[in-house]
Amino acid sequence: MNDFNACCPPAGNVDRQSVWDVSRQEADEYKWIESERAGCDLGEAALKRWVREHWWGFLRARWIEHLQGARYWIELDHNDFGLLVREFREERMLLNDIVTFLKNGKENLDIIFWAETCKLPIDPILNILERLDVNGNRLIHYFDK
Repeated sequence: MNDFNACCPPAGNVDRQSVWDVSRQEADEYKWIESERAGCDLGEAALKRWVREHWWGFLRARWIEHLQGARYWIELDHNDFGLLVREFREERMLLNDIVTFLKNGKENLDIIFWAETCKLPIDPILNILERLDVNGNRLIHYFDK
């Protein structure tokens, strides 16, 4: 891969989306459903509740899609697009376990605890976690500011 490709978004048939646009659509749909249930427009309060209850899970799922190369999210690090396919070939089974934990909302400490409990070698796990950089890939939703 040349330097140009490493710093630019993928070309071709890759679905490119905005986390902000899609999250707004999801929040608006949530607001509509909750307002219908309540029998009145819940307004911004429903949007804020969606952010509180669903934002982190929504963002985590989008980040994993980005890492898998399934969908390019323009707000996420372009160098991370397809990372799970490109890297960690030697640790594929371990990577699959870690990604499963991440999909289920687990954090670095949960994964490290699992590794210690199962008496797994910690260095490959730490290398994967460091490269994935879960904490560096968090976007604060504007309602959280």
